[in-house]
Amino acid sequence: MTSPAAVRQSFLACLERSTLLTDPYNHWLLSGALPEESADAIAALPWEPPAVRETYGKRETNNASRTYFGAENRAAHPVCDDVARAFQDRAVTEAIERTCGVDLTGTSLRIEYCQDTDGFWLEPHTDIGVKKFTMLIYLSRDPNGAGWGTDVLDAEGNLVRRAPYAFNEGLIFIPGTNTWHGFARRPIEGVRKSIIVNYVGPEWRARHELCFPDTPVA
Repeated sequence: MTSPAAVRQSFLACLERSTLLTDPYNHWLLSGALPEESADAIAALPWEPPAVRETYGKRETNNASRTYFGAENRAAHPVCDDVARAFQDRAVTEAIERTCGVDLTGTSLRIEYCQDTDGFWLEPHTDIGVKKFTMLIYLSRDPNGAGWGTDVLDAEGNLVRRAPYAFNEGLIFIPGTNTWHGFARRPIEGVRKSIIVNYVGPEWRARHELCFPDTPVA
């Protein structure tokens, strides 16, 4: 059984022991980001992976098939609500602010559930400025998934490292002009599952994507 308190406690402990790497920009590697029951419950949500279409290297190419922990899914699936409430909690946002040196005042929580299959790729990009915080938590136990981590790139597009991909591990960075990352074309034998957690500024237009569209974080 999951709960917001259990998710909060697990993530705070994860953040405390996270590994900060500074090349080519500050990013944090995570392990044990969520309670194992919560991570498994997300991975078991009853949504089929979207049909593979050409992405042109952008998730927004297929916006209609994307899934979020918005109000409807929070009401239908307890784990979505538990995770959203945990990341809305002041103790969590304060810990993120302290650890990552970011101000989340007035931002809104956005959590996307991703199921990437063979043919998926992302071109090098930095994340748009309205995103104030980006975290990826990987959720597949697939034995073929070791090479599925996010590519961390320098300003010339060179691969500096590939984040380790394993169940309940992840990556944090604070979007900026130098935070180049992507997912180079490579085979995906199985389903590359993850959640992307963002805190976004008040100018974010797609309010249905937000966990609490009328309640910015404190």
